[in-house]
Amino acid sequence: MTACRFSLRATFAALATVAAVALAPLAQADTLQDISKLLKQGQQAQALEKTDKYLASKPKDAQGRFLKGLILTEMNRTPEAIAVFTKLTEDFPELPEPYNNLAVIYAQQKQYDKAKQALEMAIRTHPSYATAHENLGDIYARMASQAYDKALQIDSSNASAQTKLAMIRDLMTASSRPTPGKPVAATAATTAAVAPPVVEVKPVEAKPEAKAEAKPAAVKPAAPPVAASAQTSAPAPAAESKPAPAGTSSDIEKTLEAWASAWSKKNAKGYLSYYAKDFQTPAGESRATWESERTKRVTKPGKIEVNIGNLNVTAEGADRATARFRQNYRSASLKTSSNKVLVLVRQDGKWLIQQERLGK
Repeated sequence: MTACRFSLRATFAALATVAAVALAPLAQADTLQDISKLLKQGQQAQALEKTDKYLASKPKDAQGRFLKGLILTEMNRTPEAIAVFTKLTEDFPELPEPYNNLAVIYAQQKQYDKAKQALEMAIRTHPSYATAHENLGDIYARMASQAYDKALQIDSSNASAQTKLAMIRDLMTASSRPTPGKPVAATAATTAAVAPPVVEVKPVEAKPEAKAEAKPAAVKPAAPPVAASAQTSAPAPAAESKPAPAGTSSDIEKTLEAWASAWSKKNAKGYLSYYAKDFQTPAGESRATWESERTKRVTKPGKIEVNIGNLNVTAEGADRATARFRQNYRSASLKTSSNKVLVLVRQDGKWLIQQERLGK
């Protein structure tokens, strides 16, 4: 039986792409681009030598350090690559890419629990990071395949396990096939500078007789939803979104400026005071856990500067509004700019953040 495959995608990280490099000084950008070219050409040793020289003068630079982790991964110097990515997660916990690439390495080593934990951290850091969500699904599929295979080793006549294993195999085989009309992904050596390389993970083969004896497995029905009363069965009409009144827009702008100022001043208590009591944490974690992680990020060593621009506020009733803006973040070793969406509610006469996510 041919082994089926599924892919875990490693990322070069937004902070190391050409777009982000453009934010760096010209000499720095040229050096990073030269290193990227060497890596694409498969000249890992030369790329590593140049990266080490670059980091000798900029030891805290996130872009250079991430490049070094990629190069070490390509050279199969796994323990060193893990050390680089792990240190990046400690120094830059707001970046999801180092967590994702750690997960890829752990998956290659068949340490699926560690891979799962790393991906969950990537998603907690960046809830809309699609690559991490896809990779986490692949990890779950791989762990399920192992569990069903173990069940068949214990009882080869288990028809339910046979069918489920076959379904998982079909799913993983399909995920590794190129999509019609789209080019097949290149190897890591040719895509490191602009696209995520593909890392193949082979699942354990099932016993030959397993598929032959497979029978449809009974699917357990989901619990029926709780019936709604006649008064509540009809969905309530959604509140109409419209430009916020001048007073509301001005009040929200002042709130967000104060929120960004508290962040810049590393005033964690003041920063957290702008979040509503019913704030929806990004990954569904407890409020206490979220506040602890945010406090660490807000108060990390070094100067931080956060400001907002291109603010657009739409009202959804008198006490609810959505703010869309461009968030600019700068620290001693990192400069990023991203679109942000905040849902705010008026509570006790103040506008507070109820939801927070990245915009398109």
